[in-house]
Amino acid sequence: MKLSKVYNPKQVEDKIYKLWLRSGFFNPDKLPKKHKKPYTIVIPPPNVTGELHIGHALNAVIQDILIRQKRMQGFKTLWLPGTDHAGIATQNVVEKKLKKEGKTRFDLGREKFTEEIWKWKEKYGNIILEQFKKMGCSCDWSRTRFTMDEDYSQAVKEAFSHYYKKGWIYKGKRVVNWCPRCATSLSDLELEYQEEKGNLWYIKYGKNITVATTRPETMLGDTAVAVNPRDKRYKDLIGEKVILPLVGREIPIIADRLVDPKFGTGTIKITPAHDLTDYQIGQNHNLASIQVIDEKGKITKEAPLPYQGLKVLEARKKIVEDLEKQGLLEKIEDYIHQVPKCYRCGATIELIPSQQWFLKMKELAKLAQAPVKEGKIKFHPKNFEKPYFDWLKNIRDWCISRQIWWGHKIPIEGEKDVLDTWFSSALWPFAILGYPKKTKDLKTFYPTDVLSTARDIINLWVARMIFSGMEFMEKIPFKDVYIHATILTRKGKRMSKSLGTGINPINLIEQYGADATRFGIAYQIMGNQDIRFVEDNIVMGKKFCNKIWNASRFVLGQIKNSKFKIDSKLKIQNSKLTIADKKILKQLDKTIKSVNKDLEQFKFGKAAHTLYNFFWHDFCDIYIEESKKQNDKKTKEILFYVLVNSLKLFHPFMPFITEEIYQKMPVKNKKKCLIIETWPQI
Repeated sequence: MKLSKVYNPKQVEDKIYKLWLRSGFFNPDKLPKKHKKPYTIVIPPPNVTGELHIGHALNAVIQDILIRQKRMQGFKTLWLPGTDHAGIATQNVVEKKLKKEGKTRFDLGREKFTEEIWKWKEKYGNIILEQFKKMGCSCDWSRTRFTMDEDYSQAVKEAFSHYYKKGWIYKGKRVVNWCPRCATSLSDLELEYQEEKGNLWYIKYGKNITVATTRPETMLGDTAVAVNPRDKRYKDLIGEKVILPLVGREIPIIADRLVDPKFGTGTIKITPAHDLTDYQIGQNHNLASIQVIDEKGKITKEAPLPYQGLKVLEARKKIVEDLEKQGLLEKIEDYIHQVPKCYRCGATIELIPSQQWFLKMKELAKLAQAPVKEGKIKFHPKNFEKPYFDWLKNIRDWCISRQIWWGHKIPIEGEKDVLDTWFSSALWPFAILGYPKKTKDLKTFYPTDVLSTARDIINLWVARMIFSGMEFMEKIPFKDVYIHATILTRKGKRMSKSLGTGINPINLIEQYGADATRFGIAYQIMGNQDIRFVEDNIVMGKKFCNKIWNASRFVLGQIKNSKFKIDSKLKIQNSKLTIADKKILKQLDKTIKSVNKDLEQFKFGKAAHTLYNFFWHDFCDIYIEESKKQNDKKTKEILFYVLVNSLKLFHPFMPFITEEIYQKMPVKNKKKCLIIETWPQI
């Protein structure tokens, strides 16, 4: 079999992927018997609402490089795929669909609405997994899981029951982050902060008391004014009373160390129902909590009549006007602050008191810290351990209930709420393997080896998986946590689909091929935590594919009548080697050693650069040219030997082209697929 003159990925990729699927080698149970030691990676489950974006592609490339290398090194590799039900996001998508039809979920009712989501999931929910296949991902698709599968749901119920019996789950009325658009509570980690230009309003609360606030609408629920006990300016006012403007209610002046004397005038209004710090101060001083903003973001009947029923921003405008009329507005300053937004719909978050389910975090935080402190779990880069520990040291109880219809129902009779999506995904590394049943997979493949994920979900997901693994399995869930880079635009901005700055990897694959896309992405992973994406690297990847193809055509053309074998070692007497022979073999050994070390240390870009330089410069530019002068059997053996080992080294990065060339090699001792060939040895 000959290689065609030009490499055409469109003629190769689908054909090769079908070959791999037929081989069964993505499934660890179907690997050759020599593959004994397990090596497991669980895919961070993308949302069923998702389509492949460049961040997914980056992480897919990283995981596939690791899995393919380990498979060739003789490990019993399992890369477990699956998707997350993504409660709020998926419900939003289906609600938007209904809105176009002139309906709401309330028109359908909970049962029918949930049926609609399942229909949507069956139709669109696995799009992203099909796109991963286009990338060449060697996942064991026979083990694909979904967080709402029956078996997985059983794991979620078991976890809830376990915590509940220990007394770690409780229901209570607390101030929570509330999204008026999604009509549900959110955890602190589900907020995105957006810088906005606003104002700082200075309001007179008494003759000698002026408070500064960014949210005058909440003053309708004030139950105190507070100062720092060490602030000498207000020492004599502590214990006095003031009349709350616009409301006429008498409230005390109190002292609390949580007050920042440098903010505004050093005196702050205390609204326990609508601010987390105020809530804590209210608890410290046994203050009343008056809710003046409801779940729809409107002013409640607890407020004076003129403001009742107004939306928050409408109320703010009227309150400021009324304060000005009464001469109670001292001044207004421009103020830039971080406004919390819902991470799914972008609505401004309100802080309101609500009856919710909480999970106590004190003991779980200790469980999450221990294995990282002891070095049983290592973060790469190591500097990500600091934000991990900082969050765990200052952790609050986790609000685990959500007021939506799509998700795992809280398993208590009469309870309509569902569990936070992250509660179920925290169980992913072992629930995906069969927990709570004691399955063969759980025994064989847990704990997993490497987790590769983004930095923005270290606390949302990584920490929660660690304490969940320690609590339910009494073992760490993974040994290494690789925090991959964030891909930005060429100008260093976050990519945004809505702004048209997002990159669709499928378009890149269509234009340049999967291998070019994979190699171009890997080539840019150079240790920095941000990558300014440039398509030039994908173009380079395409040119490199052509270089590999043409060099392979030359070498295979040289050995067409020879009886070479794919051997792990080259059996040629040293005395017969020329300087060029020795140099290329030395460079090959050096490359193998370097790539092994780099992949072990998660230096994917460095490995890609090393491979590129070796093949293009040392092999093609120098040795192939020298071989034309030498032109003997020994030279042909070396050409073949270096090519075979180069293809093996390239395979985790560029699986399609390397497999296609391997399949066309005119030798008898080939394996069924390159994916189970032996990894190069020095």
